[in-house]
Amino acid sequence: MPKTSARLLSLLSLLQARRDWPGSLLAERLDVSPRTVRRDVERLRELGYRVLAVKGPDGGYRLDAGAELPPLLFDDDQAVALAIALQTVAATGAGVEEGAARALHTIRQVMPARLRHRVDALRVTAVERPASPTGPRVDGGVLMALSAAVHAREVLRFDYAGADGAPAQAPPRRVQPHHLVTWGGRWYLVAWDLDRDDWRIFRADRIAPRVPTGPRFTPRQPPGGDVAAFITGRFQGSGASGGRPCRGEVILDLPASTVLRYTREGLVEELGPNRSRLVLGSWSWTALAADVGRFDADIEVVGPPELAAAFARLARRYTAAATPPARMRRPE
Repeated sequence: MPKTSARLLSLLSLLQARRDWPGSLLAERLDVSPRTVRRDVERLRELGYRVLAVKGPDGGYRLDAGAELPPLLFDDDQAVALAIALQTVAATGAGVEEGAARALHTIRQVMPARLRHRVDALRVTAVERPASPTGPRVDGGVLMALSAAVHAREVLRFDYAGADGAPAQAPPRRVQPHHLVTWGGRWYLVAWDLDRDDWRIFRADRIAPRVPTGPRFTPRQPPGGDVAAFITGRFQGSGASGGRPCRGEVILDLPASTVLRYTREGLVEELGPNRSRLVLGSWSWTALAADVGRFDADIEVVGPPELAAAFARLARRYTAAATPPARMRRPE
């Protein structure tokens, strides 16, 4: 590979690794002059990458989002993680199986042989638990439209089909969308209904959004203080975690779709691309902490204090379990 091309790939990989890069640090990492960095940045811009110049004492660069998705670089672990996630997307109920299959084929085609063998050896089949049948599939475009309206705080209009599949009745619903959540394998929109002047929960698989969206609105406080309390109250008695004596709330550094694959009895709310809120119940605080600990991600305990104390107890026990008894230790 020509030296310039290799350097461009290295520069792109660095820009993807963190938000802001001082120009002098990029030059040091690439072992080139700041002038060469500026030229390489211009080459990336010509290829369609939006690289912004950051003002400041040292100056710097930032890789920004553009109108189209440019080619991306992934390290080995990221590529394998993507391949596994794409194979299990059917369990999310998001209705994007065909797109996931095409994305998996695209990624596999450009993988080095060593990674392709690892992915081919790991064939994952997502099987739903009998106690929690798969809910209706939701079109990925619908989920994107709902999520965008929630994020932008814009009034949403949509046609809402009947529970038995009957066509939606006019006029369309007008709501202030507040939260897009998953519960028991289904996706729901929690919103303030402008025509009924009250809170409503809509099944996402029955929603057909209309465009354009309406004006921006000021968020309201949902009943019970938060969306978890509201959802739990509405679905009480459905076999979900709301009827269990110990109920806690945490924030996980994982996408909502990933968390959803491993819990069918809790409330999952998307907070960002790689951040979600989980409300879960159990028969004891220790059991609840252990259930949350299954996720390979950083955990932030929102409450209550009993859950935080249970994590502390488990931390002490796990630390003790990881330390061999004195009689088993070998002499230094």
